[in-house]
Amino acid sequence: MWKDWIRPFVRPLPQWSTIAIAPPQQAVTAMLRWGDQSADVTTDHTVASLKPLAIATSINAGEHPALEYIDRTTGNILGVLHLSKTTSLTAGSASVTVYRVAHGEHRCLAWPRRPWNTWLQNRVMQKGNASHHALMDPDSVQQLMIAYLCPRPVILVSVATIGHQNIFPMDLIGPLQRSALFSLALRNTNVSEPVMREVRQVALSSMPASMKGIVYKLSEHHKEALTDWSALPFQTRPSPSFGIPTVTAALRVRELSIVHAHDMGSHTFFLGRVASDEDLTEGTQLHHTAGFHQAYRRHRNAAFAEV
Repeated sequence: MWKDWIRPFVRPLPQWSTIAIAPPQQAVTAMLRWGDQSADVTTDHTVASLKPLAIATSINAGEHPALEYIDRTTGNILGVLHLSKTTSLTAGSASVTVYRVAHGEHRCLAWPRRPWNTWLQNRVMQKGNASHHALMDPDSVQQLMIAYLCPRPVILVSVATIGHQNIFPMDLIGPLQRSALFSLALRNTNVSEPVMREVRQVALSSMPASMKGIVYKLSEHHKEALTDWSALPFQTRPSPSFGIPTVTAALRVRELSIVHAHDMGSHTFFLGRVASDEDLTEGTQLHHTAGFHQAYRRHRNAAFAEV
């Protein structure tokens, strides 16, 4: 029993929790605040790059807005990211503003556990490069975890053209609702990145939480393209307009016409318009959230289902 009591003080919380949520997530609201104005950007903000860590939204909120993540049930502020405007991107008549994350803080853990857990997590990151986000410094990873207070859905991206075919998971995605755009922030080392720039068509399969193992296995295709669609451990079906293979068991399939690609340091920030959208079946989708967010919810007997 004493080991259970002391564990939080000697071992950090997991950085990330893999959870099952029926989309769209209804647990957290994201509010952008600047001056005496504010806007709900729950479906209108996304991570645009990891290095530098950047947030994109359809709203031009001035030079130094704050992005608050709020528990929709209690109204408590879970965390805040303080932003600094870097650039604006234009795609046709739509405009997207990109902000660098200057600093941030979360309130999911009480003092003194909050700074102590941060110190433990940072120490682990400084010791090795085991983290999926090893290209980032520890402070930026902590800020990224705050961005994940809004649980991020996981999809499989399909690319298909003559001489190249691939399918790989992503969670740096999302709608920019007011501009009617959909974004993908893809590591620029991804083998399909230049093909996506050229072909400008992809298909997105929203993945059931039950397929977590298969989804994670496909991470290897960020580095090596797929050689044969028939070798995949699931059935595929062509997307309705582009004919790109998608996951038959997907909850939802969207086709995206890419209208803009912008170099953002470690990532290419793709902006697209939804060419087709099929809701195929109901179910819980694979999502990621911050480990300290799951700890906050567990303490209140409202933990997300983990997978």
